[in-house]
Formats: sequence, C-alpha cells, structure tokens
Amino acid sequence: MPNFHFAVGNAERIREAGQVHSDSFDDALEAITEQAELRLGDTLEIGVPGFPPARYTLVRTGKRSRGWRAANSLAA
Repeated sequence: MPNFHFAVGNAERIREAGQVHSDSFDDALEAITEQAELRLGDTLEIGVPGFPPARYTLVRTGKRSRGWRAANSLAA
C-alpha cells in the first residue's frame, strides 16, 4: 500500500502535514479531504517518496466533492 506524504495550507503557512496509507491516489485525496480542516483556496502538496509532489488548489468544498484542481497548470 503506497504511503502518500502531504501538506495542506495557504501562502502564509502549512496548517497540517502527515502521511496517508492508501491503495490509490484518489483514495488518499478523499481521506485528506474528509479528515483535514480545509478552506477554499488551500494548497495541497502530495506525493510518494522518490518523486516530486503534485500541487493542488481547493476550489470547491463538500462531502465527497472532487474540489481539488492542479495548481499552476499552464493552458495549452
């Protein structure tokens, strides 16, 4: 089972950091969304050891919402 490292916060500070053991990336995002105290505009960095973390911004809240969007993505 992969061990995802994560940090949640905003431009001023990281409010929560830790690890999530999950079968999939989607399950890890869901667990973080359900357990962390989140606010619109929060940034999430999440990854596995040996790879650079992915960055997401919370654009929508709600139970089981897929409110995370890739941060700093460039338009094609």
